[in-house]
Amino acid sequence: MRTSSAGPLALTGRALAIGGLVLVLAACGSSAPAAPVGSGSPDPVATAPTTARAQLAARAAAAQDRRMVATYRLLTPDLPDRTVTVTLAQDGTWRVDVTRGALGATTDVSVARTKSGLYQCVMPAADQPVAAGCVRVRRLGSAYDPRVQHAFTDWPIVLTDERAALAVSTAKPIEQVHGECFSVESSSASLAAPLDLGIYCFDRDGTLTGAELDLGTLVLDGAPGPAPASVSLPAPEVSGTPVPMASPSPTTPSSPATQQPDQ
Repeated sequence: MRTSSAGPLALTGRALAIGGLVLVLAACGSSAPAAPVGSGSPDPVATAPTTARAQLAARAAAAQDRRMVATYRLLTPDLPDRTVTVTLAQDGTWRVDVTRGALGATTDVSVARTKSGLYQCVMPAADQPVAAGCVRVRRLGSAYDPRVQHAFTDWPIVLTDERAALAVSTAKPIEQVHGECFSVESSSASLAAPLDLGIYCFDRDGTLTGAELDLGTLVLDGAPGPAPASVSLPAPEVSGTPVPMASPSPTTPSSPATQQPDQ
């Protein structure tokens, strides 16, 4: 019987060759080394707005969703302090009441947006030159507009509009006003500003805490309360015209007129 000359050494060499081939195949099957545990890319982290305009836009955006009842003091040169009550209801309707806000600071006035439309109202109060009532209008011309309601309704929309020609910077807080304050100026000499320029102050939740504007200085008076489901008119709906902001002339009748102004 013949014994093979390939002994244990030959078997060992063959095993080494097979082992090397396995290592080569394993290396070819992986295109990249496995990442160590815990080395994955971190999730992106939201960062706070850095520019004054972005910070103001963020707070004005929150103001558009704010639902509350809040009272403010309106300070105007040469006039006694007046009270502004703002109701921003859960269903998106709103109402802003201004004591002595019309007819030369003699008449309590309200502007309201209900499901039926826009109204200017004379509120019930004693010793007023006109009777209470709410007149439905398409819009309010400047002679009939107390304007303060815009700070809570459409001006926050302007403050979030990147296309608006505005220059924004941080500002020192208004006296008796908390929150972050921003100075808003026009960045275009040729375009009329779409809102009152001045200083706007907001809390992080979108509450307007104060403003220093052409119409006067607004100061939040106490913490806001919860919003109602909807607003109601402060007086019955009547026909006629809204009351003007200026003092009535000697010929102005004491009852609602029938002439239709630019509403």
